[in-house]
Amino acid sequence: MKQLWRAAFVIARRDFTAVVLSRTFILFLLGPLLPILIGFAFGGLGEKISSTDLRPVVGIAMSAQDKAALERAHDRLTERMGDQALPRLRQVPSAPSPRVQLARPDSEVVAILSGTLAHPLLTGKRQDLDKLQGDISLLSTAALAERTLQFVRVERQEVTTSLGAQAQVRLIIGRIAQVVMFFLTILLAGMILSNLVEEKTNKIIEILAAAVPIDAIFLGKLMAMLAMSFVGIAFWGGTAFAIFLALGGSATGLPAPAVGWPLFLMLAVFYFAMAYTLLGSLFLGIGAQAATVREVQTLNMPITMGQMLIFFFASYAVDHMGSPAEVAACIFPFSSPFAMIARAAQDTAIWPHLLALVWQAAFVALIIRIGVLLFRRHVMQSGGRWWKALFSPAIG
Repeated sequence: MKQLWRAAFVIARRDFTAVVLSRTFILFLLGPLLPILIGFAFGGLGEKISSTDLRPVVGIAMSAQDKAALERAHDRLTERMGDQALPRLRQVPSAPSPRVQLARPDSEVVAILSGTLAHPLLTGKRQDLDKLQGDISLLSTAALAERTLQFVRVERQEVTTSLGAQAQVRLIIGRIAQVVMFFLTILLAGMILSNLVEEKTNKIIEILAAAVPIDAIFLGKLMAMLAMSFVGIAFWGGTAFAIFLALGGSATGLPAPAVGWPLFLMLAVFYFAMAYTLLGSLFLGIGAQAATVREVQTLNMPITMGQMLIFFFASYAVDHMGSPAEVAACIFPFSSPFAMIARAAQDTAIWPHLLALVWQAAFVALIIRIGVLLFRRHVMQSGGRWWKALFSPAIG
């Protein structure tokens, strides 16, 4: 066993230095900045679009007194409900008829309100009338009750702690941690596939298999890619934190998860490592069977889709703490890291995390062992019966 780990560290150091000290790794680190810049660009565009007033315009063809009462009611209601809650009002002449005015090509109004406040008449297309009828009824009612309509004053009583609000915030923290872990795992785990297939194509894997145990090759590659992932996460996380501080942000007012920020961040690192090694060991086993990059791409898609389904399952279990679905998500190895990090945000118990980490590590070892067995049988053309090879000591 000591020889196995020593050989694994040699393979890990070889792969880690080969990846991190290459020029392409710098491009890999800068790669996520492109979608971030695109996100800022689209965010600015979306903010510009949202600032544009897209509310429907209703033409008012009523007396000056009724129009003034409607506008006063509109101002009072939008003050409480928001600017986008009610349609815009615009004065239009009483003649020609509403049908003729709506048919004009330069008209912006989608419907015309005529009649009186007590008996309003709204003219327009059916779908527009369905949307506007309730708003116009509210405006007319408020305009008629202008003198008697008084908003009730609500007294405030502030508290320092609200368990309901605290539970909601912790639920959001758990969901954010799940999403970040999932995207980092999907982004980084796929590199293992291409690395192994490239070495198989160049016959390098056969030279390594002749020198060290195959288990050490798989374990070393997994350790190297995990270390490379932590380098990338440290770079991205440090950059994001620096930008956060540069924009005037402060970490003192952030709400804390149930286990506290120090332990939560430590568990997030461990669970990311488990999620990465679980998926990475599966990718290693698949990459060991693939002969070309095309086969890798073909096999990569169903695994990624399956991982998305597992993530959705774990995401569903977040707000069902203690339910059978949440317990199943915590037990199933591939969804366990995502479900357990959400549990850490909502529950103060520590022992379930220790048990989950041991269970996930055992499953990683099992997947690596199965991948080594399949690699020996189908690539190296060696190995005996599968159950003997599965539980036998690792040999070269």
